[in-house]
Amino acid sequence: MSGEPDALAVVNQLRDLAADPLNRRAIVEDQGCLSGLILFFDHPNPQVVYSALLAVRYLAECRSNREKMTDELGMMLSLQNVMQKGTSPGETKLLASEIYEILQNSSSAEAEQAEAAASCRKKAQFFMGSTNKRAKTVVLQIDGLDDSARRSLCEEALLKIKGVISFTFQMAVKRCVVRIRSDLKAEALGTAIASTKFMKAQQVVKGEDGSEIAIPFQEDSDVVVEQNINLPDYLPEDESPSQEQHKAVTRLGSVQDGVSWLSTAANFLSRSFYW
Repeated sequence: MSGEPDALAVVNQLRDLAADPLNRRAIVEDQGCLSGLILFFDHPNPQVVYSALLAVRYLAECRSNREKMTDELGMMLSLQNVMQKGTSPGETKLLASEIYEILQNSSSAEAEQAEAAASCRKKAQFFMGSTNKRAKTVVLQIDGLDDSARRSLCEEALLKIKGVISFTFQMAVKRCVVRIRSDLKAEALGTAIASTKFMKAQQVVKGEDGSEIAIPFQEDSDVVVEQNINLPDYLPEDESPSQEQHKAVTRLGSVQDGVSWLSTAANFLSRSFYW
C-alpha cells in the first residue's frame, strides 16, 4: 500500500502533463484518464476537484479534443453538478462553468452556442454574484523567476490570493499567465509576488501598435489582498510523481514511457471509483 499513489498525487501529475500542449491529445485518447478525471469531480477533497478541473481546462484548449470530451460519459453532467454544489468554492464553480461553456459551444450550432454561453454565464452569476460575471487573464513578467524553488514561492503566494482561478508558468521567458476573477485587481498579484522578497513582477500588456509593454506595479500600492485560508497542503516537489521524468509524457524520447505512466494512472483511477 505504501507504493500506491494517492488521488492528489495522480491528479496533480495529470494536471502538470495536461499543461503541456504536446501531451493533451495523448491524455484524451488514452483509455481511462479522461473518465478518471471526471470521477475526481466528485472527490471529497476540494483540492483534488480543483486540480482535476484545471487538467480538463488544459485539455479543452486543444480544439481536436473537445468533441471527444463533450461526448465522454458524465462529463457535462459532472460539470453541472460542480457548478450547482453548494459546498464548491467560488473559484471552482467558475472554472467548471468556463469548461462547460467551452465544450457546449464546440458541439452546437451558432445559435445554440449563444444560448449555451448565456446559460453558463447566468449560472456563474447565480452562484457567485454579479461581481464575478467573468474571469480575466493577467500576464506577469517576473524578475527573479530563475528556478523551481522560486516557482514554488510564486505558487504559494498566488494560491493565497482569493480570486485567483488558475495560473501557468512559462519558465523559459520568466512569465506567469494568471486567470483571475474580474473584480480582482492585477496589483494584488504584484503585491503577492513582491511579498516573496526575492522576486518582482510587471504586468505585460499590448500597446496600440500590438507590441508588448511591461508595466511595473507600484511598490507602495495600498491594494488590499484578500487571502484564502485553510488551504490544503500541497505535495512537496521532491515527492511529486512529476519528478519521475522517465514515466512522463515527454516532448522527445520514448512514447512508450509516457503511455506506461498514463496506464498506471488509469489503473489507479479505475480502482478508485469509490472513495
